[in-house]
Amino acid sequence: MATLKYHGHSTFTLTTDDGTSIVIDPFFDENPLSELRAEDVTDVDFILCTHGHFDHFADAIPIAKKTGATLVATFEIVSYAQSQGVENTHPMHIGGSWKFPFGRVKMTNAVHGGQVAGEGAEGFTTNPAGFLIDLGPGKRVYHAGDTALTMDMQLLRGQVDLALLPIGDNFTMGPDDAARAIEFIQPKVVVPIHYNTWPYVEQDPEAFRKLVGDRARVEVLAFGETLEL
Repeated sequence: MATLKYHGHSTFTLTTDDGTSIVIDPFFDENPLSELRAEDVTDVDFILCTHGHFDHFADAIPIAKKTGATLVATFEIVSYAQSQGVENTHPMHIGGSWKFPFGRVKMTNAVHGGQVAGEGAEGFTTNPAGFLIDLGPGKRVYHAGDTALTMDMQLLRGQVDLALLPIGDNFTMGPDDAARAIEFIQPKVVVPIHYNTWPYVEQDPEAFRKLVGDRARVEVLAFGETLEL
């Protein structure tokens, strides 16, 4: 059975039906909400990074080097990771997709900053992105990454079962725009992300649930909680 485990902020572990372990936006050691530290993450097959900001990328390279996991990200982020000794990588870019052993992954547009956080990374600034992860019927997961509301989200309508959408505002879209994104995408289930990590992104997820109403089922996950797909 496929599962999605929430580690706070925008960090998840997605486990597929065949046991493949995928960490999305690994941010553990400096994440005040995470129940894990990077040293606790030992069994990983793939790491997906939406962009290079520290709160989505900070632990990607250490975990990739320790576990041998394949890092999937934009070409620029992968190039930087390779320069830091990461051996297993798969570069992608906006609009492209690839059939991995666990399913097809498409990199989607996101409107945000593109800096890569890391020593000597000044030359590796890249585009932020989201991921549409297709594990099969009823198990299509969209991780929006850090993004504003965009008209491009309408292109995802009918392709998403579970949407992971930022609601924190200030750095990303807030609750109102996230609710509008649900109108565009029409997912079955929504998990709010990127909120309550710091004062800048404080939000009430229960207020967001009420705002969404019957447009989708909102699952507010506690840190360390697992959702069955």
